[in-house]
This record gives sequence, structure tokens and C-alpha cells, in this order.
Amino acid sequence: AYRLAKHDVERYPDIITAAEPGKTPYYTNSSHLPVGYTEDLFEALDKQDDLQTLYTSGTVFHVFLGEKLPNWKSAANLVRKVAENYKLPYYTLSPTYSICKDHGYLAGEHFTCPECGKPAEVYSRITGYYRPVQNWNDGKAEEYRERRLYDMK
Repeated sequence: AYRLAKHDVERYPDIITAAEPGKTPYYTNSSHLPVGYTEDLFEALDKQDDLQTLYTSGTVFHVFLGEKLPNWKSAANLVRKVAENYKLPYYTLSPTYSICKDHGYLAGEHFTCPECGKPAEVYSRITGYYRPVQNWNDGKAEEYRERRLYDMK
């Protein structure tokens, strides 16, 4: 949604995009909430539940977590809570992780490996799949910077 937003801003300089004013423009995917709307997962689920169930396909609610799920039991409990309390047809648990060429998997966002200090690749979900954030286009990179992670209260 970066390319379209970029062209819209060039043609209509006062247009409102999903980005913060003065930042790289982008549009959110589908009818998702703005990426910086809330850190409260259940507030976001409440807002999206009735809307996303109106679609016949192509919807997903991404639960962006950073590194906030410490173990599989936490993930299972969260999935159970969402499944029992919401009608959303599809949702993902989307933690952020990093890869160091020397030390492998690192939970969370680490642009530099905490073990060796070398550059690491940070992976996060972009429009349904994981990619290194360093390879995202300018609009998706801005979306990532503005993204608020859900707090697991």
C-alpha cells in the first residue's frame, strides 16, 4: 500500500494516509486498525470482531507480540481465549525474531546481536508472511516503525 499512498500524496498533498504527518506515506492493509491504534489486544479484537466476520474471505487479525510470549503454554492460553470469546475466522500470533549469522535465533528485535555485536536480521510479519524488515519497502518500513505491539495483560 506504499506505492498507491506515495502517488496519492504526490497528486493530493493534503490527503490523509495511515502514516504520521510528515512521514513516509502508506495505507493499512484491508480494513485493519491503524498500526499505532492501541497496545490493548482485547480492545483491538473488540473493534475488529464484528467487522472482519462480515467478509467472506481474505481477512486475518495479526497479533503483533514482539517477544512477549515466553512459552508455548502462554501461546495456547491466548489462542484459547481468542477462540472462546471472538468470532474472528483467522488470526495469527506474530512474534518478532532476529537471526545472527553466528548465533542463530534471537527472540525479539535485535538489529545487532547481543552476543557478538555483529549485524542481525530482524524478521516480522508483513502482509501475511515473514521477511527481514531491512528488506521492506519504505512504506512497510514506516508501518513497522509506527506499529504498536500488543500488551499481554
